[in-house]
Amino acid sequence: MNISTPTLSILKSFTSINPSLYVNAGSVIKTISPQKTIIGRAEVDESFETSFGIYDLNQFISTVSILDNPTFDFEDTSVHIKNGESSVRYGYADANMIMQAPEKDLDLPDVVVEFELKDAVFKKTMQAASVMQLPNWSVVGANGDVTLVVGNSKDDSSNVFRHVVGSTDLEFDLLFKVENLKFMSADYTVRISSKGISHFSTNGGKLQYFIATESR
Repeated sequence: MNISTPTLSILKSFTSINPSLYVNAGSVIKTISPQKTIIGRAEVDESFETSFGIYDLNQFISTVSILDNPTFDFEDTSVHIKNGESSVRYGYADANMIMQAPEKDLDLPDVVVEFELKDAVFKKTMQAASVMQLPNWSVVGANGDVTLVVGNSKDDSSNVFRHVVGSTDLEFDLLFKVENLKFMSADYTVRISSKGISHFSTNGGKLQYFIATESR
């Protein structure tokens, strides 16, 4: 079988969440951060016939890049990667060595706010966080607006960046760690629950992230 460039890009992005990955048979790939604060879920074009674990996902992707548009033969204990006269046998990791995301998708009860997050806006907020070294990213409902606020929740005198993304009749203040916002570049529909969990979805739901919110 072949693995498409979009799927390899998803695998590459998942390395920022967890350096290891266990892929179950089928066309859904999930990852979870070691702190269990981020879950990534992707529906890909490929359907994997066998389950397998990759301990060092970055190394695996770099290995694949050695060969130009290779084919993949997923065997019992390893995958055979081949193009022309060149080939690699890459061994699997034991499933018990890799933290795996739950099989059941998370529910999102008591949604407080839903809005569209444009990629350009998200990048601007992350640039602000980087330039001003701010650790928190919040979604705030106040005075009729839904506003993204980048700041430091533990320092009222810190620098603050704000960007309005919508309107609301409610008041809320939903806090994230900037370090947990690890997703691929895209426009997302964002839903945030009052129960400490959020949902970022794009491409008709084919790429999703569940990210924990923080307590103030």
